[in-house]
Amino acid sequence: MPEFRRILLTGAAGSLGSHLRRGLAPLADTLRLLDMNPLGAAAANEETLQLDLSDREAAIAASRDCDAIVHFAGHPREQTFEEILADTLPASYHIFEGARLNGVKRVIYASSIHAVGFHPVEAVPDTRAQHRPDTFYGLTKTFTEDLASLYWDKYGVESVMLRICSCFPEPADRRMLWSWLSFADCVRLVESALLAPRVGFSVIYGTSANAAAAVSNAHAGHLGFVPQDSADGHAAAILARTPRPDPEAVGTRVVGGGFAATGHPDDAA
Repeated sequence: MPEFRRILLTGAAGSLGSHLRRGLAPLADTLRLLDMNPLGAAAANEETLQLDLSDREAAIAASRDCDAIVHFAGHPREQTFEEILADTLPASYHIFEGARLNGVKRVIYASSIHAVGFHPVEAVPDTRAQHRPDTFYGLTKTFTEDLASLYWDKYGVESVMLRICSCFPEPADRRMLWSWLSFADCVRLVESALLAPRVGFSVIYGTSANAAAAVSNAHAGHLGFVPQDSADGHAAAILARTPRPDPEAVGTRVVGGGFAATGHPDDAA
């Protein structure tokens, strides 16, 4: 029997959203799928919405009659400050305000390692590490994490911040030997966040069961996430085809990797 009547999944047409669309289907009587882009034909237990989450009225209405929200909509790249103000921050606010107004009990948010990207890899930051965003993109993640904290403390909306590290079909470089999260483990991560009995405001890093670790989920055991995949089987091939990185390079020194080494987005124009 499904655990939920209706789950809202934003970003459902994206790379990760398309995997969640399939993986979360058994959890709900109905999956309400939302994206700015076309979502294709709806399955028997699906509803589709094509809209922009910066539209306050439409975004708030999207979570009506939902038990939970899985918020994966966003731009997985650096953004200018103007883009952030026009799009990303309003979208996050509308999701949480919709949860408050519509009585949604839990929000699962696709945060990012880039919210804490300037922590050194040897520090192995845990889920209680202070925010140290490495980009404007990372800054949007810190904003939404703090917004979620406010909505838990003040309005009782539970949330889990998934600090996803590197979610790709397979690990591609030496950094991903610690940061890789498989698509299947991403689904398991979201499922754990949805099904945990109590989460309050929680943070967890999204990585598979890799032998190397530059982040720690020591305080996230209550979520019950048990990854089943690992980058370790790819290690020999990756080490053979990629050069040893400069240990003093910014992308090597900090957990945010290459994002931390990028310049101001306005300078790229």
